[in-house]
Amino acid sequence: MNMQNNLPRNPTREVSIGSVAIGGGHPVVVQSMCATKTADLEATLAQVEQLATAGAGVVRIAADNRADVAAVAEIRRRTTANLSVDLQENYRLAAELAPVVDKIRYNPGHLHHHEPERPWQEKVRFLAEVAGQHGCALRVGVNCGSVDPRQREKHGHDAMAAMLASAWEHCELLDAIGFTRYCVSLKDSDPAKVVEANRRFAAERPDVPLHLGVTEAGMPPEGIVKTRLALEPLLREGIGDTLRVSLTLPSAEKSREVEAGKRILADVAAGVTHESDAAQLSRLNIVSCPSCSRVQNEAFVELAQRVREATRYAADQPLTIAVMGCRVNGPGETDDADLGLWCGPRTVNFKRRGTLLGAFSYDEIIPRLLAELDELIAQSSTGREAPG
Repeated sequence: MNMQNNLPRNPTREVSIGSVAIGGGHPVVVQSMCATKTADLEATLAQVEQLATAGAGVVRIAADNRADVAAVAEIRRRTTANLSVDLQENYRLAAELAPVVDKIRYNPGHLHHHEPERPWQEKVRFLAEVAGQHGCALRVGVNCGSVDPRQREKHGHDAMAAMLASAWEHCELLDAIGFTRYCVSLKDSDPAKVVEANRRFAAERPDVPLHLGVTEAGMPPEGIVKTRLALEPLLREGIGDTLRVSLTLPSAEKSREVEAGKRILADVAAGVTHESDAAQLSRLNIVSCPSCSRVQNEAFVELAQRVREATRYAADQPLTIAVMGCRVNGPGETDDADLGLWCGPRTVNFKRRGTLLGAFSYDEIIPRLLAELDELIAQSSTGREAPG
């Protein structure tokens, strides 16, 4: 017997993704994402199989260029796993990817980066057209670190309103052009905001399947605790049709995301609650993105671990440190943090409350981070507000 039969479910419509279906009362599907460089064909293929064997119903791969597209096409020929591709700025790659994948994930905020003179509506119509031609699903992936700049400007400091408005307007356009094979995700690094955003979206559009997750949840065990705090309340309310536990992990350990997702579903189905787990989280919040193929230096995961160890003395401080692995969500997340590290190929961009302090080597960054952290703590203890 499938334990998920005990889960309440919102009446979302069914959306097929290869051999699985989400929504329509189907079991919640666990997803994960490859951390290998996509163009490294053999390594990426091996990770696709590893994740699928672990129980991922959908495996996501990033594609930023034509070398990635070629690799994805070859992976398709050599695996039966359900493949989702993660588009970034170059939305036109979808024309070459749609024939070989089962789902395309695009970020409304990123549609403005490539061909900025073209209206976003025209780009969405293009995506829907190629997806429809090849029986491919779409995910409208709204992320707190890269919200549509139009909506951010319109809603000012209300990032939640900007995220929801972006999701709703994309749903309206897709519906208007007759493309309904899509789902939506609304992700934030704050579990409470994930809960609020998905509740509000589901209240407005109960028909649209939702992909759940906490973006940049961080390293285990803290990243798993954060994800539980967000996903368990939503799943108990019938909200959510597919999910991912986004953890900062070495590439060889990515299947732990799938294991954590399956455990969350099993616990919710069995009526097990984990609200008390929040006590495990320190006041010092370390936000770090899941390792993926876009990471520009493999030292990123090790750096995130070094940051956690080096800052344990400040665990009771109500501050946020963001450690980001690439240019995609790095700028937005580090802008919103008290201290932000955005990793490049050879150096780490370092920000203090949105102000760039410079780029430092991977060896130099920890001492500089601790110096700024100590200054913030000292200023907080004297009641003075830190500049930034």
